[in-house]
Amino acid sequence: MGETGEIGETGTSHARPTIYDVARVAGVAPSTVSRAFSRPGRVNAETAERIRRVAHELGYRTSPIGRGLPDGRTALLAIVVADLTNPFFFEIIRSAEKTAIDSGYTLLVVDAHESGGAERRALERTLPLVEGVVLATSRLSDSAIRAVAKQRPTVVMNRVVTDVPSVITDNAQGMRRAVEHLAGLGHTRLTYLAGPEASWADGMRWRAFREATQELGLRARRLGPFAPTLAGGLSAAQALTTHSATATVAYNDLVAIGAMRGLTRLGVDIPREVSVVGFDNIFGSDFCTPPLTTVAAPLRHFGTFAVQRLLNQLRNPSPTLSPALSVPALLPAKLVERGSTARRG
Repeated sequence: MGETGEIGETGTSHARPTIYDVARVAGVAPSTVSRAFSRPGRVNAETAERIRRVAHELGYRTSPIGRGLPDGRTALLAIVVADLTNPFFFEIIRSAEKTAIDSGYTLLVVDAHESGGAERRALERTLPLVEGVVLATSRLSDSAIRAVAKQRPTVVMNRVVTDVPSVITDNAQGMRRAVEHLAGLGHTRLTYLAGPEASWADGMRWRAFREATQELGLRARRLGPFAPTLAGGLSAAQALTTHSATATVAYNDLVAIGAMRGLTRLGVDIPREVSVVGFDNIFGSDFCTPPLTTVAAPLRHFGTFAVQRLLNQLRNPSPTLSPALSVPALLPAKLVERGSTARRG
């Protein structure tokens, strides 16, 4: 489970000084520090001199990437992912990179290790180098994300933050498909295996799960939170054995696959005794035994849409979002039926 991180517009003190440290001591915005080094002619001479003096006193060194390109541009974008080892991000990164390359940009991939604190520190190092950033399933608070968006064009993925462009899955549609599927198989007692407390998507999926079960007259229970990993799923399996539910929907596919492994080790037959549904349709979800029934998110489109929204901001700079960017891009979800669900025995 990741911690929620905060990031200010001027950052914090570090052993190695950053652009935010220089900005804080010099009493200017980070963007002014950046211009003082990359486009000195656009900064007041007295201010530029003060910035250089502070930078020298702090031991700050500018990035050779930014210095080597005209107009201070780096032609770099960044995507910060919650966990690089999670297959959920494979197609997202690939499609995001292709979209960036097609538009003349290079994409940096940053791993936040499911930690808000690690994400904040990574952004403090990365933001001075890039022209825009995609935050994929960020563990930062809303206010921290808005602080990032004030410094660089930003898009959030799998989450909605006011005044920041976003791309999300239709969690309500996907979860309802999963619950209807299980109800159609005769299951009346369902359990939701929750993900990280700091996850916006987890909150949306639990709410949709609860609403769908209520509408269909089913009994619903929430277990967790669990880490969004195979290990988290193994822990969930232990918890499931103490409850009488005959079907479960997991926060994501990794939790679902881990739960199936754990239940199998405990002698529970999947799907004869317990049906399991995942969420995301990650690479490998059809390789497990039995193959996982899951809600399929359009992962390839996630990366494409996110970078396109980022490029839109870069090409059309404005202090306020356009109407098109103010509304989250909502991508459809569908149920993929495989072998982990069956009619109640």
